Amino acid sequence: MIRIETLILSNLIHNEPFTRKTLPFLKEEYFTDNSDKIVFKQIDEFVKKYNNSPSIEALEISLQNSNLVEGQFKDCVELTKSLVEKHDTNEEWLVVETEKFCKDKAVYNAILKSISILDGKDKQLSKEGIPSLLQEALGVCFDSSVGHDYIDNASDRFEFYNRVESRIPFDLDIFNKITQGGIPNKTLNVALAGTGVGKSLFMCHVAAGVLAAGRNVLYITLEMAEERIAERIDANLLNVDIDQLKDLPKAMYDKRISKLREKTNGRLIVKEYPTASAHANHFKSLLNELYLKKQFKPDIIFIDYLNICASSRFKPGGSVNSYTYVKAIAEELRGLAVEFNLPVVTATQTTRSGYSNTDVDLTDTSESFGLPATADFMFALISTEELEQLNQLMVKQLKNRYNDPTLFKRFMIGVDRKKMRLFNLEQSAQTHISDSGSKPDVEDNLQDFSFSKMFQNKDFSGIKI
Repeated sequence: MIRIETLILSNLIHNEPFTRKTLPFLKEEYFTDNSDKIVFKQIDEFVKKYNNSPSIEALEISLQNSNLVEGQFKDCVELTKSLVEKHDTNEEWLVVETEKFCKDKAVYNAILKSISILDGKDKQLSKEGIPSLLQEALGVCFDSSVGHDYIDNASDRFEFYNRVESRIPFDLDIFNKITQGGIPNKTLNVALAGTGVGKSLFMCHVAAGVLAAGRNVLYITLEMAEERIAERIDANLLNVDIDQLKDLPKAMYDKRISKLREKTNGRLIVKEYPTASAHANHFKSLLNELYLKKQFKPDIIFIDYLNICASSRFKPGGSVNSYTYVKAIAEELRGLAVEFNLPVVTATQTTRSGYSNTDVDLTDTSESFGLPATADFMFALISTEELEQLNQLMVKQLKNRYNDPTLFKRFMIGVDRKKMRLFNLEQSAQTHISDSGSKPDVEDNLQDFSFSKMFQNKDFSGIKI
């Protein structure tokens, strides 16, 4: 009775099309028998070095040079001699069976690793990482696509250029300009700022704008209480100083909330988790639970903020350094955005030196440079004593996958901290900013991105009374 492992190894030697299709997905760990592992490793190394399959003779010579003990060498030579060419095997069937073999072995290995984690033998991965291991194993498949043919797929490419991408627009004109109309789905967007500069203020303001525009918002907080986040959004949407909300008569408060309910179909859910205790798998469970219990499906997620999330794959501390840990969190949050087809907006702290730096750069990202490597859009919020007196914030683009980051590399926005609100500034506020890129006319270039034109059918003037 022939084994599937023997059939795979035989075709890796004698069947070049099969080798090209399957070898990138096969792994040494998928083979249980030690002889199978050794022979596969020899075949894999030969193909990588010479871009061709080895002959039986070449394989035997490679085994002779491998410093194997006598018993191992004898078993491997016997296996090699059994790898004869078979002409009657259906190649399509063989590829399908090989894919099934890889998936079964990947799941089996993931289960063994999960047991090791549960027994405490794995010092790196946490129990929360088990679902990710199994999900990755179940996702094993042979990708039949060999790439985009520049000439033959030109029509598909043209359709892609003209496809209208779903985006969440800002109510800040210049942010819409630099992102070409807002932030698209399946993206991770990060605000970088020092303590007290305005990370939460920025996210609360954008969340309020998205809610006012009739979209659903999920705001996850690991730093402040749910009521504190809602308080900031109240100050923004109800046009009341945050320290005066407690003095607002109940009847007037109810009246303003009623007007807000009439003006928008959007919903906002604020969910609080203890600091450093929740990770992407918790957020996935929350999304599924919200849909089942409230029929709520968000259009955007705010996470306040990334560095105080946990990783679903790694245990905090231990043998995992901060670079790996924070990068893992960023990758998991971006994976969440891709899986649920929505944008994720979050924030991160600057380093100690970056806190006092008036020209923050990517190198001022605290804990891990892997975060900006993962983010799609990243910008710094910069404040000085002079800017505080002017009620302004400087924004500096650090990374932008949506547009040329040198366009409006630095720009100013207004800030009303009492009402937890940001606003557009006139052209005169942008004229003296030193910019590393070209300095086009802000006023002319922003005409087509004005908030009033984007939401010309939505009048929210009645809310702010």
